[in-house]
Order: sequence, then C-alpha cells, then structure tokens
Amino acid sequence: MTDYFEVHERDGPARIAELRLADAVTTPAIADDFLADAGSLWTADREVPEGSDDVLTILPHRGFPSGTDDEVMESFAPEYPDVDYPSAAVVAPETAGDFGADAYVLSGAQGFVGHGAGFRDAIVETREAIPADSALYLPGVATPANVATLVYAGVDLVDADRAVVAGTQGKYLTSEGTHYLDDLSELPCACPACRKPVSEFTREDCADHNVNALRAELGIVRERIRSGRLRDYIEGQARHDQWLTAAFREFDQQWSYLEERTPLIRDAELSAATEDTLQRVEIQRFADRVTSRYHNRFDNPLVLVPCSAAKPYSESQSHGQFHDAIQFRAHTVSMTSPIGVVPQELELTYPAQHYDSVVTGRWSEDEKQFVAEVLRRYLEHNDYPRVIAHVPNEGYRDVCGRVEEALGMEFEYTVEDHPTTTESLGNLMRTLDGELKYGKRERQHNTLKAIADYQFGEGAGDALFDDVQTEARYPKLRVQDPDGEQLAAMVPQYGVLSFTLAGARHWVESDAPTKRVEIDNFAPHGSVLAPGVVDADDDIRVGDEVVIEGPKAFAVGRAEMTGPEMAESTRGISTTVRHVEEK
Repeated sequence: MTDYFEVHERDGPARIAELRLADAVTTPAIADDFLADAGSLWTADREVPEGSDDVLTILPHRGFPSGTDDEVMESFAPEYPDVDYPSAAVVAPETAGDFGADAYVLSGAQGFVGHGAGFRDAIVETREAIPADSALYLPGVATPANVATLVYAGVDLVDADRAVVAGTQGKYLTSEGTHYLDDLSELPCACPACRKPVSEFTREDCADHNVNALRAELGIVRERIRSGRLRDYIEGQARHDQWLTAAFREFDQQWSYLEERTPLIRDAELSAATEDTLQRVEIQRFADRVTSRYHNRFDNPLVLVPCSAAKPYSESQSHGQFHDAIQFRAHTVSMTSPIGVVPQELELTYPAQHYDSVVTGRWSEDEKQFVAEVLRRYLEHNDYPRVIAHVPNEGYRDVCGRVEEALGMEFEYTVEDHPTTTESLGNLMRTLDGELKYGKRERQHNTLKAIADYQFGEGAGDALFDDVQTEARYPKLRVQDPDGEQLAAMVPQYGVLSFTLAGARHWVESDAPTKRVEIDNFAPHGSVLAPGVVDADDDIRVGDEVVIEGPKAFAVGRAEMTGPEMAESTRGISTTVRHVEEK
C-alpha cells in the first residue's frame, strides 16, 4: 500500500505529485536531500532500518545491471519488508512489481538511458508493473538536457549524481547539451555559481552550476505539467540530442501506454509546431474517433473547406463567408493539419478548437499523407451524394486528388484562386443550387448525436437521443426527454456532453457504452477518493463522463484518474461528482 505518495495532476505519464515526508516534497524532483539508503545486500547482510518520516528510506536491496540474466535476478531478488515509514524498493524492469513501497528505484539505468527503444521498454515495463500511485526513481542519469524527457516518460525522482560528476570533469551542462569549460568564453547562465568571470570559474563551481541548471529545468517541467503542455516543450527541447528525439518518438509508437494516461479533454492549447505533432495521442485519438465512431446524419452533399486560424472555425471571417454561400444546403467538414478532418458538429470538441499550428502556406509530405488518410477513412465510413471541395491549391488540392484516386471518386472543385474571392464563393453557391436546406432542429439533434458518438462510442447518439428535444442555443444546447426532464447539456469549453442524474440513468439503461465506477458503502459529495473505489472500467480515461454507483448512492461525474488507476490507488481523487442521489 502506498501511504506517502499522492498524484495531484497528470499530463500523460508525467505527474505532479506530493511525497508526504515531514517536509512535503513536490515531484518531479531531485531526491538527494531526502534519501536514506539502507545499503546493498551484495556487500553485507543488512538489518531493516528504523526509518523516519523525514526521509525516503531505500530498503536493503540488490541492484542488477542492465542485461543481467532473468534467472540470476529471480534467484537473488530480495524480499522487501512491510514498514510503516516512507520507503523505496530497488527493482529492475524484469523484477518490478508491487512490494508495498512508496517509490521504486530502477536499477541499471546507465545501460538503457541513451538508447531510445531500450529506454522506452525499461520505463514502460517498470511503470506498468509497479503501483500507479507510487513514485519511479531513476538514479545516476539525469542532466538538464534529458530530465524533461525522463519525466515525460513517467519518471518522478532523479538525483544530481551525473550532473556533479560532469562538473568535476569540466563539463558545463545546460538544457541544450554539454559545453566543455575550457571552450567557454563566457558563462551563459545567471545562477549563483556563475556570477563570476569565466577566468575564476572552477570545476567545483561547474558542479554547483550543473545542479542549479538541473533544478531550474525541473521547475520548468513542473510548470509545463501543470499547464498541460509538457509535450509541446519536449518536441522542441529534445531536438538538442538525437537520442532524446528517438526516445519520445519511440514512446509515440507505444500507443497503449500513452493513450491510457493522456486526458480526453483539457484547457491547454495544443501547439502544432513540428511534424511530430501528428503522432500525438490527442491527434491520433481524434482522427480515430472521427473515422470510426462518428456517423454523418445529413442527407445533403459534403462540402470540404479549409480550416481557419480562428477557433472555433464558425466564428472566423472565412467560414462566415462559406456559411453565407452554403446556407444549410450541405454538410460542412473542415480539412486541417494536424487534426485531419473536422465535421461541423465537432468543431468545439477537444482538440478541434484547442490547437494552434504554424501557417506557412506549404504542406509537408507527412501532413499530406496524414490528412489524406484521415479523409479517405472518413469517406469510407460515411456516404454522401456529392463531394464538393471548396479548397485552395496549396496542399488541400493534392490531398483531395490522392483520396479521389484511392476511392475512385470525383470531387467537384469550386475555387478559382482563393476560397473567399467573389468568384469562388459564387461557384460554391451555384454548385449547391437545387439542394434542400436542413432545419434548425435537425442541425441541433445531429450535433448532439455526433458528440455522443464521438464521446461514448459508435451508435451512442441514436441510442441516447433517438426521442428527445432540445432547448437553448448552440453551443449551450440542453437535451430533454419527451416529458421535459433535462438529460444532458453541451459543454462549449470542450465540446462534450455532461449528464444530469436522469441522463445518467438513461445512459445506463440505453445500449450506449457506459463508463462505470463502483464505490463502497457511502454517498460521495464533491469527489470520490481512490480508497473508496471498489472497481472501475478499464477503458475509463481522465476526463471521461462516468456513472458512479454503490450500495448507498447513484451519481454522475467526471474521471480524474484512469479506470485501472482508480481500482488500485490508495490516495488521490478518482472522480469529481456533479450530481448524487442517496439510496
């Protein structure tokens, strides 16, 4: 049982947490100041220490270098005692498990840090074997340049050993890499150790600077986690070292590990500044749901239009002009990199209104391939009587051509020079002559059903809202049953639905996939703490709408942990509670 470590915020595998010592420590952090090592069992037999709430005690252990034979590790694996103070167990990826400790020290780090695939495999194997609410400590490898990537992968604690050793060797470390002290004409830092001329700067000063730089980088990382933007930082910062770039690309291929830990919704803007953004979980998840869960319910033609810098698209000047030309006679879908395609009903749904991309007027080959693949899958999944492409030549037309060839289709093109010229808009308007308009009621109902499909699963929209009525205006639509009882409301900030108690019961009774959290014998108010969770569905993600039920209560709220984390954690908030009814 983890008693002294509690996770407060999550940004993928990276977390802000509290190590509950006598003087609490916010992680990710340098562990040197609060560690007590009981020693290695390789050199001598060790008594179990008395321990203290002031420090994190590493229990007597046997560390194994990377590459040690499995049988050797099994034969010499120590048995860790159950202690009542903050403790850490030393493990290898192959021997990791739940030993009742608050932290786990991963041995052999020097053997895989520096190798992208090896680093990924070691961290993923260890992180998935130890309790979700325990800290992972990676000793002897942290530098100002690599610590952001270590934390991004799931590391909570590091030490300053490598930074100090590098300083004594005359290596001046920064977040961009290593400089040799003898080659520096000036000191590119303003930390206390660097406030002297370079001619007076000693190797002892260099070691002090390296530790200061490591602490400063961890401060940046913690703030990035709090703002939900660590990945944006990683994409640029890791470019300074090839293995770091390889490492986060290797993690992008570890879909299940990242997807489970990446929130479904968040306030943070997603910065699309590199082609690696295309591999982000948020991007791939949106593309997958739009091409597998979403179902077009309009009988009208499809009009493909370019995205806009303003979000949501419908509030931009260009999309206002497109709307004036279309006049509800077609279904509008925006094409964009890095999102792919965005049906008009999902323009508010995270991350469709939460990203910002670099606009150059030129699309890379990777962008073209990605958007073309998403559009192809979208058209295979949805039928339209006609496809009208009101897109410019730059990138968009090439993407459309590839999809036409792949599907054996012919698009109708309406842009002469630029999508918003009078001539182009006139072409679009005339192309839709004779098409019937869809009404406000159909538009609102289709929007709610589309969001439900995206949020809960294919077919959820029809299962939940086949016989309902709406009130209020988009984007603050509310759903009522035929008797006028409110079931759900649209949340404009994230483009998702939130249920009332009546809506939650309707959800449970419907054929739509349901996310359930089973709780113990109490009625929650405000939130459900992890110790009160009996079980939770494995596919629950942070941000999911969930039904909470126990012997004494029925409630609805939003997940603050993944389902597996709720089921095994002993600390932290598992869900917030919006509405509750005591039984």
